[in-house]
Amino acid sequence: MSQIDRFLDALGRLEVGWTCSTADELSSVLEEVLSPSSVGAPLPFEDLSLDETDVNLKPSPADIDAAATGVTAARLAIASYGSILIQSAVDATEAASLFPDRHVAILRASDIVPDMAAAFEHLGPTLRNDAVTTILATGPSATADMGALVKGAHGPMEVHVLLIEDR
Repeated sequence: MSQIDRFLDALGRLEVGWTCSTADELSSVLEEVLSPSSVGAPLPFEDLSLDETDVNLKPSPADIDAAATGVTAARLAIASYGSILIQSAVDATEAASLFPDRHVAILRASDIVPDMAAAFEHLGPTLRNDAVTTILATGPSATADMGALVKGAHGPMEVHVLLIEDR
């Protein structure tokens, strides 16, 4: 099983939706998974942009509060867990990934690593030297602290990964 297949299989077990696409198809595929009120942050990829979409890239706190969907980049994914890594920045990345009920993460296929050891190897220098914070998210937010499982308690109720094939 390929690393991508392992990742997609893990997403399925977590009840995370996913769509594979190319960079050229990003805008049209994104339209299919957005809700009318979507917020996000500019993508940190040279050949991918949200500029030609309906995503509000300069949201106010009120915009984020009212948004149904948040769109961000996922800087890394861990195939064995189905986890994605969201790197915070001065823009709305962290808020857009946590506050709306639905999080759409845009991930490059080449940014999938096999396991946690590979993720730490990949991220170690960045986390030590660049003073950045990250969110490692595995599926929709959920808690059973008070009994029954509740989704969306500390983050999005739904997650969808747009996996962008490498050129």
